[in-house]
Amino acid sequence: MRRLSAVTITLAAFGLTAALVMIAGCPPEETVVDDTVVLDEELVGEPIRIGGLFAITGAGSSLGEPARDTAVMLAEHINAEGGTHGRPVEIVVRDTKSLETDALNAAMELADRENVLAILGPSRSGTTMAVVDYVERTGVPLISCAAARKITDPVKDYVFQVAPGDADAVYRIYDYMREEGISKIATLTASSGFGEEGRAQLQAQAADFDIEILAAEQFADDDNDMTAQLTSIRGTEAEAVVCWGVGRAPALVARNMTQLGMQIPLFQSHGVANQRFIDVAADAAEGVIMPAAKLIVLEQLPEDEPQLDALRQYHEMFVDQYEREPDHYGGHGWDALQIVREAIERAGPDVERETLRDEIENTQGHVGIAGIFNYASDDHYGLTPDAFVMVTIEDGRWQLLD
Repeated sequence: MRRLSAVTITLAAFGLTAALVMIAGCPPEETVVDDTVVLDEELVGEPIRIGGLFAITGAGSSLGEPARDTAVMLAEHINAEGGTHGRPVEIVVRDTKSLETDALNAAMELADRENVLAILGPSRSGTTMAVVDYVERTGVPLISCAAARKITDPVKDYVFQVAPGDADAVYRIYDYMREEGISKIATLTASSGFGEEGRAQLQAQAADFDIEILAAEQFADDDNDMTAQLTSIRGTEAEAVVCWGVGRAPALVARNMTQLGMQIPLFQSHGVANQRFIDVAADAAEGVIMPAAKLIVLEQLPEDEPQLDALRQYHEMFVDQYEREPDHYGGHGWDALQIVREAIERAGPDVERETLRDEIENTQGHVGIAGIFNYASDDHYGLTPDAFVMVTIEDGRWQLLD
């Protein structure tokens, strides 16, 4: 088995100065060239350069950092196993800063100057949509780690997704509400791309589940208080609140509901199914319900769960590498790189962007962290509502409801 051939992370965008640690053995010597750390290991063939376009800073950093860390870790692992067709995988990371303009500029740099074969990310729906037209014109495959359905609906030639989508998340919430006899709700959604897509799906699917939306409030990602919106909701006959957003704001919704003495259930989107939500919401997280990827309740899954082996492999590798628990945002980085790697394996060592796009589209039955992927010419999303399970929070821990 060969050791790590090469992993390169471009640092200019997020100011990281620490060198990567090898999967096994002592760290190699390093050389700094043009703000890039290059691990001085023997190369086998020309590196396969893959871009990582992640929200390392800004409102979406809780999504982008674990995806970045996972992609780097997995590239190290692939290279430790001999690379792909004898070529090392090289990850070139850029920070979108959670902003649309920065995402587009970074995508252009990755595709034009860095000449990457494909791009993993962006982390957010808004930043993904900001780069879609560019990657379509340029012809570089993009594996988005964001959830908005409009990213791949309608289908774009070069754009794919690995994050379970808003439409499926809303389906699972409404299906659960129907079972619980909840028919009147209020929504509180972020004004971001992710929030707008959630709001659209909540409205579009309501009639299918006999759900009546009595109030539809909004908030900004950087809002520090939701009391006004929640006071308005409290004046209705809503039997539950559905909050749709990422970052710190949804946790503030939970805290403000507790402060206002609102006893009705709070449903959150899959966008906050991570430990950060519990940390910020604190005691107010208790009883919150949401759809989530299966990784978050790994130990509670049955032994016949088809994703179990993949989930265990990722969990063990991430904990060994970083000494902390992974989340499904990191899992998106895993799925995106694994799908690209397998497409390269099928296409051959001298694959170009167009051929890679075709092989990604041919992905069938890929068992990943988010779900089981089946792409097609008319489906670059590839997942079903079964990608989600319904969970709640009990005593500060995730509890499977399904």
